[in-house]
Amino acid sequence: MNSKGFFQSGHFPTLLSAFFYFDISFMAWVLLGPLAPFLGEQMKLSATEKGLLTAIPLLGGSLFRPLLGILGDRWGGRRAGLFGLTLTLVPLLMGWQWAHTTLQFYGVGILLGVAGASFAVALPLAGRWYPPEYQGLVMGIAGAGNSGTLIAMLLAPRLAQKLGWANTMGLALLPVLFVIVLFFILAEDSPARAAPPTWREYAMVLRQPDAAWFCFFYCFTFGGFVGLTSFLPVFYHDQYHLTKVQAGDFTTLVVLAGSFLRPVGGWLSDRIGGYRILLMLLGGLGVCLLGVGALPDLAAEVSLLLLVMAMLGMGNGAVFQLVPQRFSGSIGIMTGLVGAAGGFGGFLLPSIMGAVKDRAGQYSWGLYAFGVAFLFADFILLQLGTRWCSTWHQASVRRAGVFSYRGLVASAAGESAD
Repeated sequence: MNSKGFFQSGHFPTLLSAFFYFDISFMAWVLLGPLAPFLGEQMKLSATEKGLLTAIPLLGGSLFRPLLGILGDRWGGRRAGLFGLTLTLVPLLMGWQWAHTTLQFYGVGILLGVAGASFAVALPLAGRWYPPEYQGLVMGIAGAGNSGTLIAMLLAPRLAQKLGWANTMGLALLPVLFVIVLFFILAEDSPARAAPPTWREYAMVLRQPDAAWFCFFYCFTFGGFVGLTSFLPVFYHDQYHLTKVQAGDFTTLVVLAGSFLRPVGGWLSDRIGGYRILLMLLGGLGVCLLGVGALPDLAAEVSLLLLVMAMLGMGNGAVFQLVPQRFSGSIGIMTGLVGAAGGFGGFLLPSIMGAVKDRAGQYSWGLYAFGVAFLFADFILLQLGTRWCSTWHQASVRRAGVFSYRGLVASAAGESAD
């Protein structure tokens, strides 16, 4: 990649502001995850209730993402981003001053979904400045803002232990306020931004089967990443009997891999195609999650989860290298739609894990189920390659690295016959 061409082709301050917007929003979005062991102990929550506590902000993200994506299309990413950041202050204030019951915290969680909806603004805001050949890298850099989870997982348990969980939510207001100022100064809308899409155009995109498939795969990659991120503090605390701070530290360790390998996934996808990268990653994730479900000793479990989170992070970058190849004229619509599906996937994972734990007495069966689901998704992607080869524009097929396994089998059979 020509780094000089990359910096000259877009607007780096906007890319930087999109990263920080996404980063600090992610911090707020998953904040209830590292605080869940504290809240669970104080409010005597069951595994199902703790799963819901960590999952509801992810569902809120799914609900708010299409809305914020529409506002981004109509207002521009800069105005929509400032609006989203300002709204993020509301649930943090509620958690600091007013929330004390389980139901109240479910309400806080839903409103924290506004922070999760940042995805629908941050990525199009950055992506519209850059040409197709840099989309994987740009989406990876902006999307690496999911490293905000590291801030939450590393600092929130320590602050909660010393100052209490309520004051921890109050302190989270400060970085959000800082990013509001930074975003106001640095972010600019691309002059190439097209006119806002009509409702008819939204309907046309929604009728495309490929839109549903991208939602399906992002439900696995991003949903798996954010779902595990939110739930791992509870998992480590309950399953391996770590302290609340230790549970946050081990979660930070594995999330680190996923956060910083997302741009690598985008970069590799630009080079050899997001389809090929995603095909390899989904299979690897299925196998690793089956290993995680065996509940080995802590060192082995952490090693496997490091691999899982690394592959999930790279998978996120791969999916968003594919999206612009197929829907280059509808990036804003697709970002909101696909992002919403990812948040919904994140909601399912902790919810199911908590419910299975209460019914089966252990987390293994939930993890086994997710491992099998990833292998199934990999099989579906392999089948789709044949159709995409014949229905996508050939330039997009080449950039995405799409291939037909049937064609490869036929070619191999022909060579064997010769």
